[in-house]
Amino acid sequence: MAALSRILVALVALLHFGFLVLEMFLWTGTIGQRVFSMTPEFADQTAVLAANQGLYNGFLALGLLWGAIRVSRDFMIFFLLCVIAAGIYGGLTAKITILYIQALPGLVALVAVLAARQKATT
Repeated sequence: MAALSRILVALVALLHFGFLVLEMFLWTGTIGQRVFSMTPEFADQTAVLAANQGLYNGFLALGLLWGAIRVSRDFMIFFLLCVIAAGIYGGLTAKITILYIQALPGLVALVAVLAARQKATT
C-alpha cells in the first residue's frame, strides 16, 4: 500500500508539472486557448498571470515528488492538502472541471497515503 500511495502522489505531481507547462509555455498557443476556451486577445492579456499560476503548480509538483521520493508522509499530506484546496477553489471560482482534474486525484492520493500509514501501524 505504501508503494501505491507514492505512485499516486507521483502521478499527481506529474499532473501539476503538466499544468506548469500548459500555463507557462502553452497558454497563448492553440492548446492553451482550446483548453481554457480563450480568445487569442484574452490569452495574451492573461499570459503573465497564467505563468505565475504555472510556477505555483511547479512548486506543488516538486513538494509532492520530494515527499514521494524521500517517503515523507508529512510532506505528501501537506502538499496534497494544498492541491485539494487549490482544486476546490479553482472548481468553485473558475471552471467546475478543475474539481475532477485537480482536486479528485489529490484526494485519492491523500486517502492512499493515509491508508498506507494506518495499515503500517496495525
